[in-house]
Amino acid sequence: MILLPLPGVEGAAPLLEVGAALARARQVHLLILNVVEVPPGTDLSEGALTAQERRPELMRLCRDYESFIADVRPVVKVGRQLWSEIAGTARDEGCELLLLGWKGRTQTPGQVFGEDLDRILADPPCDVALISRVDLGTVRRILVPARGGSWARLALRIADDLAQATGAEITVLHVLRETLEGPERRMAEQTYLDALALVKRTRLRRRLALAPEVVETILEEVGGHQLVIMGASAGAEPLGAIPKAVLERLECGGMVVRSTLPVDLRPASPPAWSAARVNKWFAENSFHAREFADLDRLVDLKRRQGVTISLGLPTLNEEATVGPIITTLREALMERAPLLDEIVLIDSGSQDRTVAMARDLGVPVYQHAEILPQYGTHRGKGEALWKSLYVLRGDLVAWVDTDIRNMHPQFVYGLLGPLVTHPRLMYVKGYYRRPLQVGDTVYETGGGRVTELTARPLFNLFFPELSGLIQPLSGEYAGRREALEQVPFFTGYGVEVGLLIDLLHWFGLEAMAQTNLEVRIHRHQSLPSLGLQAFAILQVVIQRLQDRGTLPLLHEMSPTMKLIRFEESVLGLELREVRDHERAPMISIPEYRQRRALVRSTE
Repeated sequence: MILLPLPGVEGAAPLLEVGAALARARQVHLLILNVVEVPPGTDLSEGALTAQERRPELMRLCRDYESFIADVRPVVKVGRQLWSEIAGTARDEGCELLLLGWKGRTQTPGQVFGEDLDRILADPPCDVALISRVDLGTVRRILVPARGGSWARLALRIADDLAQATGAEITVLHVLRETLEGPERRMAEQTYLDALALVKRTRLRRRLALAPEVVETILEEVGGHQLVIMGASAGAEPLGAIPKAVLERLECGGMVVRSTLPVDLRPASPPAWSAARVNKWFAENSFHAREFADLDRLVDLKRRQGVTISLGLPTLNEEATVGPIITTLREALMERAPLLDEIVLIDSGSQDRTVAMARDLGVPVYQHAEILPQYGTHRGKGEALWKSLYVLRGDLVAWVDTDIRNMHPQFVYGLLGPLVTHPRLMYVKGYYRRPLQVGDTVYETGGGRVTELTARPLFNLFFPELSGLIQPLSGEYAGRREALEQVPFFTGYGVEVGLLIDLLHWFGLEAMAQTNLEVRIHRHQSLPSLGLQAFAILQVVIQRLQDRGTLPLLHEMSPTMKLIRFEESVLGLELREVRDHERAPMISIPEYRQRRALVRSTE
């Protein structure tokens, strides 16, 4: 992968041309990076809206090159220091080459190229190329002053790649100091020849020059060349005195490259979590559905990656909403834009017309109690989701609740968009404003009561890495099968909380994201029902704390809750059992592994 940081979209075309040409020649991905710098004293999470604004801008830049190279994708990072985010991204993504634009000599005392470039070049995370005034459209001849060594080999490889894209001729200039003689001269000549052997181009000229002054000799040879590519040289300065002197005096395009083994820049023994880490995650991994409204682009990315996508609809007596939901999503995401490969309804024993309506619309329907019956069955949405992994075929799986009254395709493509465009992500939650509808009146606040009074306080107390999730209990989420099949599912109300805790444990915070789906209007539950939901969530959180030795209990938790019945003529207690059973990771089920092997063999 090649990493190209861009400060903005203006004037980015020349750098993009270089990045795209190199990526195509090497047949690797091109990652376009923009960094939102947040000043000290300002919470990193305040960079979230700026990040959401910049991602579509980068996306538009990438579109011009999607047919040209294997994969080009944008990423926006939020941090305090530009250089740290660039180096960290290069390390995290396993990049082989980092391209850095240079506008000219800095006037800041004590700095060579500017603080950010100096910092990166002093300890680069991978191979680095510094680019100055390169216009590939004008390049017909490329000059490579080379002495040999790993940096010269990198310069020659980049020259060869760019010559492949432009049809340019390469001139390899070997400058030997006149004072060099005997074994030292023969060694220098052999090193140069070894490097030269790496160049595959047939349009190659070789020049040997004996001169007292290397810089002046290189500059004299530049005439007639539109691009000069040099390897860095040893010395106290980041790229060495000779390349720096040449680059500053060039009137054509120039590149200086530095080869190095990847350096692990991770701080020693970082804390398990920090407020800054969560704030940074919030800013970088909080998306908006409108970023993915270009469905043709999502379909194209899906096709290139060779993935399949399934949508599962869990239902229980949803005849009022299931028909419009199926019609809306199928028309937009299967007929107009084939983003979804299948829509499947997983029912939990509906007593109304839910199942009949879905079948009339041609949607496959499964009763969750009839899936993998040899493993028994439990009541609850989590049970339906766990069993749906067995019948759904997709590499990416999305689920949305079926009581939504204002269904829009963005409720699905907003979840899938981050997974399709960012391969590092494993799981995406939806978030939204939740107006409360009472009769014919809609109140803008009042939704998400269990979220704010139970789930988020518990996360802040015991799993603070998850404290940036806006709607941890939302019923709209999507994930990669490779992640979902490896974690347990709780069978009832605790399924969302359990998934978040376990996915965090196995894949880390950076593999998770959330998307703004705007407004969700749905059926709200009674206060006693919300109490049962909160009770189940507490059980799951405490169980996970026990599992990890964080909160040992002296006595087993009670699975029953007493509901208060306080009405005009009734005062009493109603005992209800609330127990979320834990289903093992689906990958541990032999029948599932056999079915997945069969699905893969037929694709």
